[in-house]
Amino acid sequence: MRTPTRSVPSAGGPLSTPAPDAADRTGQATTPEESPARPACPQVKPGTDEENWLRVTREVADDLAVDALVRDRAGKPPFDELARLREAGLPALLTPPGPARRGTDWRTACAVIREISAADGSIGELLGRHYVLSWSARFFGTPERADGLELRASAEQWLWGGGIDLPDTEPATGPDLTLTPAEGGYLLSGCQSFAAGVTVADRLVLGAVCTDTGESLVVCADPAHPGVAADPENDRLGQRLSAAGRISFDAVPVPADQVLGAVPRDEHALAPFATLAPLALRLALVHVSLGIAEGALAEARDITRAAPRGRPAAERDDGAYSDRPGADPYLLLAYGELVTDAHTAAAVVESASEALARGLLAGPELGVDQRAEIAVLVAAAEAVTSRSAMHLTTRILELTQGADSAADPLGFDRFWRNTRVLTAQASPAHGLRDIGDHYLNGTHPALTLHA
Repeated sequence: MRTPTRSVPSAGGPLSTPAPDAADRTGQATTPEESPARPACPQVKPGTDEENWLRVTREVADDLAVDALVRDRAGKPPFDELARLREAGLPALLTPPGPARRGTDWRTACAVIREISAADGSIGELLGRHYVLSWSARFFGTPERADGLELRASAEQWLWGGGIDLPDTEPATGPDLTLTPAEGGYLLSGCQSFAAGVTVADRLVLGAVCTDTGESLVVCADPAHPGVAADPENDRLGQRLSAAGRISFDAVPVPADQVLGAVPRDEHALAPFATLAPLALRLALVHVSLGIAEGALAEARDITRAAPRGRPAAERDDGAYSDRPGADPYLLLAYGELVTDAHTAAAVVESASEALARGLLAGPELGVDQRAEIAVLVAAAEAVTSRSAMHLTTRILELTQGADSAADPLGFDRFWRNTRVLTAQASPAHGLRDIGDHYLNGTHPALTLHA
């Protein structure tokens, strides 16, 4: 396992100084003088569960980074990658701490998502969506149901897939997924596309409509049932290893104890706490985008540092930079702007993460005003990070391709492709409008389960 070279987020902060790399991917050794040691995360105490999780995550991320390009080009279902996550215990991370579990909080989970995404954006998205879905029983069910489900999921290292993005209004063609009452529960039928987890999930969280009552229910389904068929998407522009695809259900049994909860038809009857589910998903994907951008920036730095120094200092007008990596002052200016851009996005994302963590701790006691503040902060993080990540990955692609043709085989385009697919999933325009309406008129963003 190679030594970390990427800029890695702490549990509560933006980019940190990288640790020295014994030999980067170009084969050129670096020294401690060239690369200062990474400081310890200031938000956690050494030896705590949070610090241990971050250490384990760094090791997994470094392992994923070694063959990230090869795996991206192969585009195979991420069974091997999931095995690496399970070996480290990461799927069970976001469960409430306690003697029977080794769970931790939302802030640490966000740091894990961001770090894994810096190494492999697809696996970061897979893990981020899993973490949000693992809280579905808490968002929609009873504490007792959530405790029982989480204990089993944690013990068996389940990976959750699917989604509960129920439409605000029923489409003319009817709901994608339906539940027909049957003895002991329901029969699940229909088909739906998902952005992650189709081919590798151990359990699916789904939103479906009861054919008898028209009620929207959130259920848990086993994808190993013979009535479940998945059609993976292997030719995506980016995020090729997130196990995206279309999944169909042919009268798949759903026992009554696998119904996590019901969703009221009237949005005014929605509990503010339940509406944190789509906000948590959006923020998790923001951490994925930010992690991809930071990973691209760190890898570009490694390539630039390993590039030839160029002309002797006596033949240039920038002699002060002659003994430093990347002696071109315009290159230094470009990196300065990109790092500042990443720091700015990280600060906004951290503010939203703190707010969401407080909202999750509040649980069913969460009020509409606090939920509104969380929604506005998440929208701001989404808008800022979307712009920053696209600009950063585009600019890095230009810098690495233009400075050294040897960067081509390293596949820097994958960072841009992954970012483009993520940012295309949702336009920040609606979020910006909600921010403006909240600021000018004090209007609360709508209570909705639509991400």
